[in-house]
Amino acid sequence: MARKNASDDPLAPVTLAVGQEELLLDRAVREVVAAAKATDPDTDVRDLTPDQLQPGTLAELVSPSLFAERKVVVVRNAQDLSADTVKDVKAYLSSPAEEITLVLLHAGGAKGKGLLDAARKAGAREVACPKMTKPADRLAFVRGGFRTAGRSATPEACQALVDAIGSDLRELASAVTQLVADVEGTIDEAVVGRYYTGRAEASSFTVADRAVEGRTADALEALRWSLSTGVAPVLITSALAQGVRAIGKLSSARGGRPADLARELGMPPWKIDRVRQQMRGWTPDGVAVALRAVAEADAGVKGGGDDPEYALEKAVVTIARAARSRGRA
Repeated sequence: MARKNASDDPLAPVTLAVGQEELLLDRAVREVVAAAKATDPDTDVRDLTPDQLQPGTLAELVSPSLFAERKVVVVRNAQDLSADTVKDVKAYLSSPAEEITLVLLHAGGAKGKGLLDAARKAGAREVACPKMTKPADRLAFVRGGFRTAGRSATPEACQALVDAIGSDLRELASAVTQLVADVEGTIDEAVVGRYYTGRAEASSFTVADRAVEGRTADALEALRWSLSTGVAPVLITSALAQGVRAIGKLSSARGGRPADLARELGMPPWKIDRVRQQMRGWTPDGVAVALRAVAEADAGVKGGGDDPEYALEKAVVTIARAARSRGRA
């Protein structure tokens, strides 16, 4: 979720939202606007893009009002502002006006870094809105969504929702909102399954789960369904890699309680239980074979081969066979 600095007052004179995750950027803006309107329902909100903020425009927007009204000025894609407009913004940062909150949305890269540095130096309240590319980040986002809503959801339910929905943060947020509104009591994996069964069957993690369990036909069916519904091949290779690595890590770990192993291996306890069930039939040689298959598939879907779908099918079959290597020995 978006991370904030120590100055967590949404009515701070300047808020700097940094990152490229659109949902989090929009939330940062809504939080400031909501706080301003809670103080003054007549707050004037100006939401501007760089082409709308010409040299001199900011001075007009922040000039004193005859009615002393509160105002929120939002500047999107601040990294794209013209050099002259950046000078105006920097000058304003040194002496912000009362009853006015300036919100700067910045992508956070090298472009426009001078403005970014100036806002930080001026003591702007900062909200980090990084792009969530890792499954663990999206899982934390879902957990935070339920927590913010004051609802309890099991770890398995949160993981199932991420597996089912995928990487679209807006859809994840919408799913959390729907479940909170529709379901009473603790939200568990069965509830998520009822709402999102069709999507869960098409997830990259379902492909990986069926493959590491040695269920070749089911894994191939899930793979074909995933590809037909638009799941990116690179997400499937990532899920396959995570599944095989989890088998390898747990098989080489010393026995112990799930909580102890979770700390040692960096996995949640519920996943330890799931991987324990999946690792039956695996051997060290099988893990090595499966990891090579994943590496080959990853190269294939990233331009190293002519047919990404074939590369994935070959990897799935190889992994499923490796999962049954102990039984064939």
